[in-house]
Amino acid sequence: MAKHDKKDIGISTILNPVPVVMVSCAGKNPEDASERPNVVTIAWAGTVNSEPPMVSISVRKSRHSHKLISETGEFVINLVNKSLAKSCDYCGVKSGADEDKFASCGLTPVKAKGLEYAYSIKEAPVSISCKVVSVTELGSHDMFVAEVVAVTADEYLLDENGKLCLDKAKLVAYNHGEYFLLGEKLGFFGYSVSSDEVFEKRMGYSRKVRDKYKVMPKNEKKGKKF
Repeated sequence: MAKHDKKDIGISTILNPVPVVMVSCAGKNPEDASERPNVVTIAWAGTVNSEPPMVSISVRKSRHSHKLISETGEFVINLVNKSLAKSCDYCGVKSGADEDKFASCGLTPVKAKGLEYAYSIKEAPVSISCKVVSVTELGSHDMFVAEVVAVTADEYLLDENGKLCLDKAKLVAYNHGEYFLLGEKLGFFGYSVSSDEVFEKRMGYSRKVRDKYKVMPKNEKKGKKF
């Protein structure tokens, strides 16, 4: 059997890897146990628009956070780093209806910037405040599309010019039921057509190893159009 011979493996949600995030929210009366700040782990989250910045999350109707987000129209996407991985998994298997997951995981809820009700996770490297603009019923899940109204990041992630350096955050991805720490940087947007000078400045590799990360179609190597 050749390496790229294909076999039908059935229909499933197989798109991988995906970002794993901790979505925090709260009800309008956070002093009430049923509306206290809560965290739900979401693997189905993504960017859906750039101007204005918009994101989506898909949440099962049965989840406690679904009720809170539906009532307030607010949530926070907290990025997950290595130190939050265990808490992230815990918040995905436990229900906020039964316990205070912030307390269980030793996390600190702080009022989210730009929002009235939702809380962010202080220990998260980046928190994205979101206001819901639409809800689409899909079946097992509802998709909440939201506009990003604020983003906060730990200061250690900013360089001397204020640029966000997410490579310092040691972020976690979710791949087919398992968590992985992001590792080797293979390139950057546009690296496949960049000059040697730009490539080496961004990647830090010598010209001798550049071709290892710049595999082009055979036709182009021959100088032909494709």
